[in-house]
Amino acid sequence: MNEVLINADDFGLTKAVNYGILDSHKYGIVNSTTIMMNAKATEHAIEIAKKTPSLKVGIHLVLTWGKPLLSDVPSLVDETGNFKKQGVVYGNPGDISLAELEREWSAQIERFLEFGLFPTHFDSHHHVHGIKAFLPVIRRLSEKYRLPVRNAGEHFAGIQTVTDIFLDDFYGDMVVEDYFENLRGKVIDGASVEIMTHPAYLDEELFAVSSYNDKRLRETSILVNAKLPEGFFLKFSIKQVKI
Repeated sequence: MNEVLINADDFGLTKAVNYGILDSHKYGIVNSTTIMMNAKATEHAIEIAKKTPSLKVGIHLVLTWGKPLLSDVPSLVDETGNFKKQGVVYGNPGDISLAELEREWSAQIERFLEFGLFPTHFDSHHHVHGIKAFLPVIRRLSEKYRLPVRNAGEHFAGIQTVTDIFLDDFYGDMVVEDYFENLRGKVIDGASVEIMTHPAYLDEELFAVSSYNDKRLRETSILVNAKLPEGFFLKFSIKQVKI
């Protein structure tokens, strides 16, 4: 038997993303989402979350998109005041001040808490929390807020992770109808697994802020119709943490 967490990333990115995630939960197999706290549709996502308690909501920490919540984090931003691009962060993680990173990510978590919701876990946009140089920050945030974290590999040993295994291959050209039917060949028996997804409908805002757009609509179509294979069941044991 295998527990499965189907997480929809980018909650709050645009209203079309929010509605795609909602329908993928109400009518499909998405049982978890993680919210971006610095996006235009963040508060719209919060409204949906409050009206949909069956949808587990965690925090999608951001370092590579949009602007930070704090104004005094110079190592995190470029000359325009926006977060540095993904390639810059991955290419030069040593240029990021861990103290500034911890303050900014703490601010994102605190903003979520100010809305009166209880998070289940946290992960990150573009998976930057998995960068090894950032591990001390991840460990401190996980311990401080008592939150499990998306599994980012063997270097996360000693950190409470949401699942045993994390799969990020339901993306791009791998968004295919039989993806979930073929899970048995990807996961050993008895292991819990998280599958990253990006369902959405399309609006002009999404095309303006993300190069990954039309495939999100394809994901939504698959997620509302997908069935898990025998022996796999949706993981609802993830707990909301009252902080």
